[in-house]
Amino acid sequence: MSVDGVFLRLVPAVLISLMPLAGAAQEGPSFDCAMAAGAAEEAVCADPVLAGLDRALEARYAAAMQAADRQDAGAEAAMAELRATQRGWIKGRDACWKAGDPGACIAEAYRTRSAKLVALWGLEPATGMTRWICGDSEANEVITTYFATDPPSLRFEQGDAVDAGIQARTASGARYDGRAGRFIWMKGEAATYRDAGADQPEQGCRAAP
Repeated sequence: MSVDGVFLRLVPAVLISLMPLAGAAQEGPSFDCAMAAGAAEEAVCADPVLAGLDRALEARYAAAMQAADRQDAGAEAAMAELRATQRGWIKGRDACWKAGDPGACIAEAYRTRSAKLVALWGLEPATGMTRWICGDSEANEVITTYFATDPPSLRFEQGDAVDAGIQARTASGARYDGRAGRFIWMKGEAATYRDAGADQPEQGCRAAP
C-alpha cells in the first residue's frame, strides 16, 4: 500500500478519535475545569446548562471588550472598567454557594450579567427607545433603550451617565433596576425615575412626543 493510502486510512480514524474531545470542549465552560476555583466553578463544570451560560457570557464579554476598544476616546478606561466589573461579578457568582439553590443563583448571575453587557454596549439590536422628561425641566431628560435579552434589559442614558437596568417583577407596569438605587418604573406614558445615589429623590416623568 502506498504512503498516500495509509494516510487516507489514518485521517478518518484520527478525526473520529478526536470527536469526543471536540464535543467535550463545546459542552464544557470557557475555563479549564481542572483549574476550577471554588464551589461555583465546580458546579458550572458539572452542569452542561451552566457551562453553556458560561460560554455565552464569555462571548458577550469578549464582544464588549472589542466595543470598548473601538471607542475613539477613553478606550483604555472603558476596558479597565469592564475588567473591574467582571472581577466584581465573578465574586458575586462565587458567593452563590450560600444561596438556598446555588444552581439557580449561578444561572441567574450569568443571565443577568450577559443582559447587562448587551444593554451597555449595544451587542444586539435594540427593540425600542423612549425619551423621558422628568421633573419640571425639559432639560432633565432620561433616555431608555430596550433589549430583548433574558431577562429583559434596558440602557439608561442621562447626560454623560450610562447604566444598564434589568426588569424586575412587579404587579403592574414595567420596572427596571440599575446600579446604586437607580430605577425607572414605567406605566404607559408615565414613569417614576430615581437616579443613582444614596439620597436621590424619585421623580415623575412623561414620555416625550
